[in-house]
Amino acid sequence: MLAAREAAALYQTDFVRNARAVGALWAGCTLCFGVLEVVVLIQPAWVQTAPLTYQLPPSGVLFDPSVSAVGSFGLYQVCKERDGTLQCEGSLVTLTPIPSFKAAAVFVLMALVLVMGSVASLGLFWVCSPGTVYKVCAWQQLSAATCQALGCLVFPDGWGAPEVRALCGPRARSYTLGACTIHWAFTLALLGIADALVLATLAFVLGNRQDALLPAGYAPPSGGRGVTSTLTPD
Repeated sequence: MLAAREAAALYQTDFVRNARAVGALWAGCTLCFGVLEVVVLIQPAWVQTAPLTYQLPPSGVLFDPSVSAVGSFGLYQVCKERDGTLQCEGSLVTLTPIPSFKAAAVFVLMALVLVMGSVASLGLFWVCSPGTVYKVCAWQQLSAATCQALGCLVFPDGWGAPEVRALCGPRARSYTLGACTIHWAFTLALLGIADALVLATLAFVLGNRQDALLPAGYAPPSGGRGVTSTLTPD
């Protein structure tokens, strides 16, 4: 059985110091991921469009404003440019998404809740062992990645809705955008999936390494984290 002094010395190795540095980086990236999720949810910039044009010989190019307008849309809002100003319809305050995007909005909202849960779990470092906290956050981030992936997968299924066809033209249908293009918020949502998977993997690795560092019989201090706690007898 190791003495408490030897257990404290174990925490001063280069490996542990490096692990703490990586853990701090992981915590910072987790906070950034939470901000990214908020932006992805609230921004009406998942898809953007330009006016459709029709070639009508011999008169040239004709714009048909009845089926197209300059604008963009997200999960909760559709924005159209009228008289030089961007006007948005829909409200995030009531959590009422565009009808055709309800499923996608629910999945992305669940991902946001899970990410915020992992951010809140960082406070558990003061009352639980680091290995346990890392694993709790890892499962939350892995679940967030799954929900985000499902949201991005079902989002294109609503592209045939009237709100979308009014912007993207009559050729818009499920998984086909017609005259529209993917905008930056959808790209961020896809990057968020990869980010969550990387963070979850790193958290699992850090949690397992933290558990491997502790000698058999080691008990964390009752007052929070520390390196001067005693060992339980074998």
